Amino acid sequence: METKEEWQRIKDLFGAALERTPAERDTFLREACAGDASLMEEVESLLKAHDSADGALERPPNLPLPGAMNIGSIGPYRLLEKIGEGGMGQVWLAEQSAPLQRQVALKLIRWSKYDDSLIHRFQAERQSLAVMDHPSIARVFDAGATPEGQPYFVMEYVRGVPITDYCDQKRLKVRDRLELFIKVCEGVQHAHQKAIIHRDLKPANILVSEVDGKPVPRIIDFGLAKAVGTEIDSMHTRVGSFVGTPGYMSPEQCDPAAKDIDTRADVYSLGVVLYVLLTGSFPFDSQQWKNKPFDEVLRRLREEDPLRPSTKVSTDRETSSAIAEARGTDPKQLVSLLHGDLDWITMKAVEKDRTRRYGSPSDLAADIRRYLKNEPITARPASVSYRVQKYVRRHKYSVAAAAVFVALLVSFAVLQNIQLHKIRRERDREDRIAEFMTGIFKVSDPAERIGSKVSAQELLDKATKDIDTGLAKDPEFQSRMMYVMGRAYLNLGLYPEAQSLFQRALKVSGSALGQEHKDTLHIVGELAWTLFQEGRLSEAESMQHRLLDTQRRVLGPEDGETLGTMGNLAITLCEEGRCSEAAKLGREQFDIKRRLFGSEDFYTLASMDNLAIMLERSNQLAEAEKLEREALGIQLRVFGRENLGTISCMTDLADIERDMGRDEEALRLYRETLELEQRILGPEQPETAVTRYSLACIQTRRGLKDEAITNLEYAIDHGLQPRMDLQIEKDPFLNSLHGDPRFAVLVAHAKKVAQSKTAARAPETE
Repeated sequence: METKEEWQRIKDLFGAALERTPAERDTFLREACAGDASLMEEVESLLKAHDSADGALERPPNLPLPGAMNIGSIGPYRLLEKIGEGGMGQVWLAEQSAPLQRQVALKLIRWSKYDDSLIHRFQAERQSLAVMDHPSIARVFDAGATPEGQPYFVMEYVRGVPITDYCDQKRLKVRDRLELFIKVCEGVQHAHQKAIIHRDLKPANILVSEVDGKPVPRIIDFGLAKAVGTEIDSMHTRVGSFVGTPGYMSPEQCDPAAKDIDTRADVYSLGVVLYVLLTGSFPFDSQQWKNKPFDEVLRRLREEDPLRPSTKVSTDRETSSAIAEARGTDPKQLVSLLHGDLDWITMKAVEKDRTRRYGSPSDLAADIRRYLKNEPITARPASVSYRVQKYVRRHKYSVAAAAVFVALLVSFAVLQNIQLHKIRRERDREDRIAEFMTGIFKVSDPAERIGSKVSAQELLDKATKDIDTGLAKDPEFQSRMMYVMGRAYLNLGLYPEAQSLFQRALKVSGSALGQEHKDTLHIVGELAWTLFQEGRLSEAESMQHRLLDTQRRVLGPEDGETLGTMGNLAITLCEEGRCSEAAKLGREQFDIKRRLFGSEDFYTLASMDNLAIMLERSNQLAEAEKLEREALGIQLRVFGRENLGTISCMTDLADIERDMGRDEEALRLYRETLELEQRILGPEQPETAVTRYSLACIQTRRGLKDEAITNLEYAIDHGLQPRMDLQIEKDPFLNSLHGDPRFAVLVAHAKKVAQSKTAARAPETE
């Protein structure tokens, strides 16, 4: 007589066998029973009894045989044709008559009197779909039971094809495949946030259809979903059951002893899907395992690592040409594309040790986004100690203890030697930096400084004098410090000082790193922007044109630095009066950023704001206002009111309202912006000065001359750029002040201020 544990094992294997086709059951039982003839005989007897039982066990009760047209109805749903069948049940294409008329997919459970595990899983699927709402997950519309008690649910009918087939049919490039795969990751992440694990992710359950000509993935069949929480208590799978699809199942799903399957199992399955999308083949050759004992298959799954995607494509020469062609490239280019970051991302997703996998689908998607944006990825090569650990685990019976000890000792000695050199090098650098920083804060005559405060500008001025000698032995760090101090001067509105430091940083960086190094090019961009702020527009434009050509060639047309230069050049062109040309370049940059980073990204919103201003200045006011209001709405929702990007959008919207003749709305926005700038930036910053100038212009037009004069005086004395100082006399918004003697004094004062700023410029060298 069987014990309780033995009977439970028999029931588990019986239920798992029912979920396979008759042709697959023999192989499955031989592997699962692992030579236990008695156990296999018991399970086979149950299967024979099941197969010879009443037809109600094989199909929904009271329904004719599958395949016939107009076979019947369930409530308001008329069954049209069977479109799928699995271990859990059947999926039918049905037509709903009320309250809506539409085609739906209706799923019926396969009836079984021997074990109720399928009913539990079906209920789990129904409940898991009901709590999820995501564009990448097929929606559930209804659920219920037939009069005979047979459960069913009704869901969105997805007219799509498996994601791998769709990508191959459309010959999508690797980048397009990755962008589509990210959407799948987002859908699975949503399910995980609802405490649902899919556990059977594979291309057949990820269908792609086109909406408005764009591919949209839909994840279906949550029949194997498992709750990681306690809210949906009907979702469960007993220990010892095997649930999933071979080839896509994680190692822990294949282990009968595993008790804690978690969301990282789905990450593994996503990794296999990604592997297939990139290479056109599985990480493992499952055909080689078919005749192996079950324990041997498990051991290989746990211990054998798959080939890297690039290696897989390069070694499979018979199919590599077709695979590369389906991805819009040739084999050599495909191997080059996969080698590196995509290899590491994919291998981390299919890592055997789940503690070293991505922790969630969102982490996997985030690393892919970093790759698409040419940013460093978090996936990294395994450390030396980790590779040694895996090697010892695979050969634990053949590697002698002495050999392990010697290997570890040698590794330790090497690492210690490397670390010692690194420590010495870093210590020397730290000593130089400490000496330099100490010199910055050391005053020459302490008696003169008692009771006084040292300003930020004074510290910067002292550091500028000392930086050539204090950090001469470390040119890379020296150029970085010059750049940082140049940025500080720029943020303080001290443009000549910023220009001088950027020029020095450029010279040092060019010598130490090279003229086309990314850091050197970044300094060129900051120098060009400083020239723009000083009103030297033609010089700024020329430098930005050369820089953009270099960045497109060296960094790529969609690199973040390249896109930044595109935006700055567009602003310069508009300031030179070529706003139509600027708007064309600005729109190109905005479209790329929105595609790469999304509409809510900080830099996308900045481009959106700048484009609106270019449209305004090219007299496309209606489109400019629409775009600026959209940008401001996103800014307020995502970043809040007290954000510099939000403040910039408010100022620019005020400019547009002013140009459209809506003075009251413009006044309100300028005053609101000025209040925020004074509180957040301070009253003496260039941004605040510009807002005061704009406010003065609209006040002049409204007849508020006293207020306008006050704001103009303040703007001139607190940070207006030279080009704005010189335009006061010619500004048409200020025409009505020309008869006021105070305005003549203001104009003379503005010219004097502009001349002093221009005289303070350092000579330009590059």
